[in-house]
Amino acid sequence: MKTTLKLQNIKCCGCTNGIVIRLLKLSGINEVQISDETAEVTFSYETVNDLAMAERTLIQMGYPPEGNENTIMNKAKSYISCAVGRVSGR
Repeated sequence: MKTTLKLQNIKCCGCTNGIVIRLLKLSGINEVQISDETAEVTFSYETVNDLAMAERTLIQMGYPPEGNENTIMNKAKSYISCAVGRVSGR
């Protein structure tokens, strides 16, 4: 199955690099594509549990999908994840 999620707190390619790296580490998640211009991430997943794990991971990184609460803590986490993504590259 495939889904596209509109994410909050995307600022640059550091954010998107970090998201791609983390999502591809999850079992059952493949074909991750993301745009820092539209803040949308598209990926394939095998089960609804894989999708739920991907959404939890995005929230933990500070990039909650639209429709989820965007707390000050999420915003702070997104800056840390962005920095890690810039250092890690793709």
